[in-house]
Amino acid sequence: MALGPVYVAQKLMDTKGPRGTAILMRHGETAWNKQGRVMGRHPVELTDHGRAQVVATAQFALSIKPDLIVTSPLVRARQSAEIMAEGLGGVEIIEEPGIAEVLYGRWEGMTYHELIDDEHYITYRKSPIEHPTPGGETIPEVQARGVEAVMRTIEQHPGKRVLFVSHGDIVRTVLCHFLKVELRHFHRIRVDNAALSAIQIAGEFAEVKFLNLMPDPQRAFVAPFSTARSEGKSDDHK
Repeated sequence: MALGPVYVAQKLMDTKGPRGTAILMRHGETAWNKQGRVMGRHPVELTDHGRAQVVATAQFALSIKPDLIVTSPLVRARQSAEIMAEGLGGVEIIEEPGIAEVLYGRWEGMTYHELIDDEHYITYRKSPIEHPTPGGETIPEVQARGVEAVMRTIEQHPGKRVLFVSHGDIVRTVLCHFLKVELRHFHRIRVDNAALSAIQIAGEFAEVKFLNLMPDPQRAFVAPFSTARSEGKSDDHK
């Protein structure tokens, strides 16, 4: 037997500090997702297809048996949380502003091609660690509030499995924290609509159980939106 599981088993027996499981889920698909349009804090609702994605994920997640659902207060996340709660048999939902989407400010409503030519975005893309969005947040600040919300909830509900329904960049940055991946690489983690990732927390140790799990895994190999230009030219997928 490999020694890795022995080390993990010892760590997960640690009785000091918070203990529990955080299951991270991105909301279902919206029309703006398919358009490659920045949503931020805009109240965009799920599409029928997005609702169907969440219904499928709820059925897929029945064996995981979350004890509690914690959701971003934004409408697309709240709708996703309510669908999950119903599909899981009536799990309680509470709202947590700490896992709301990044404050994108002026970028909200902009499409992929409008954004990539924006001078502020060009600077931000080169170094999102140091440079804030036009809404005033840096990625380290986003990560800090997301991790704080997760850890506080786990501490308040010891030993429970908590499903956090949130947004793409919140999920990515929180996963970076528990994976001990440098935050500047957060874009390398694929987070699909209605996909699940899970982390078992034991004090200062964490074991990542799975990443971007969903009923239709082939979707992870499909670009989430078209980057083709209107004049017929095509760019590489983002």
